[in-house]
Amino acid sequence: MRSTTVLPGVPSPPPGAGDVVLHRLEVAGPDAPPFAAGSFEEVGPLSRWDRPHRHTFYELVHVTAGSGAHVVDLVRWPVRPPQLTVVLPGQVHHWEGGRGPEGSLALFTDDFLVDHPGDREVLRELATRCPFALDAEHDRAIGCLFAELLAEHRQRAAGHESALRSLLHVLVLRAARLPGAAGRRTGRGNGPRAQGRSAAVAEAFTELVAGSGAAGWSVRQCADRLGVTPGYLTQAVRTATGRPPGRLLIEARVYRAQQLLAHTRLSVRQVAARTGFSDPAYFGRFFRRETGSSPGAFRKHHSRHHQSLEAPSGRA
Repeated sequence: MRSTTVLPGVPSPPPGAGDVVLHRLEVAGPDAPPFAAGSFEEVGPLSRWDRPHRHTFYELVHVTAGSGAHVVDLVRWPVRPPQLTVVLPGQVHHWEGGRGPEGSLALFTDDFLVDHPGDREVLRELATRCPFALDAEHDRAIGCLFAELLAEHRQRAAGHESALRSLLHVLVLRAARLPGAAGRRTGRGNGPRAQGRSAAVAEAFTELVAGSGAAGWSVRQCADRLGVTPGYLTQAVRTATGRPPGRLLIEARVYRAQQLLAHTRLSVRQVAARTGFSDPAYFGRFFRRETGSSPGAFRKHHSRHHQSLEAPSGRA
């Protein structure tokens, strides 16, 4: 598995045939925390990259000026400052057209959330409806939090890592309180929440499904990987999300196929293989059943917004 961070100047590995380039987080040294923050200029030209790419890290973006569009996975969002966006590890995104965005970014890996693991779930939920339009009051509040994060990151005073973790946690919580965010906890039932080991299993399942390597896995295979029975996994996931794990696996499979069709030049046969289908014809029927479109028609529709499907390697 590729490392999520690199030292300054280390290039990203060249992508495989048809893959989207993967950017890793550049940190100051081997003992530096997996966190970076700054303006678009400070983070560097890749922060405004106009070619599809993905990250090993989370990206919180406070856009204060600019125009054009921010394409995240399969959705083209207009840049309308001020706004806040969450980009998750593995999501394919790029900036398109107009005047490049201005503002601040906070970049961090899963490891940086160790003190507040619940923030992972909040970030995943926030990412489903980004960007968040900010009124003047919320723009000032979010801007102040970003300013504190950037100051701690630049000064690196004693205890700065703890301060960064705490400030980031507050930023995530404040983002979850933005107008309209309270109802965005997708997929949750009204029953009891999972607790203890059950909650940990449900969270581990969610992270497992989010990885591209799990495409095509069955509930039993996931349960074996997590060291529980299929029945226990089903109960834990249903309690935590209100939905069966089999349905979540199907949706993750469709999502991965859509990513590959929209952002790579892999053939439909190759996309089928990478999402766990040995028979391209069956993959086509599966894809049409779940999306209402054939793989070819889906690619044709989305390729109009992605003129360059292959990206050169670059630094995190």
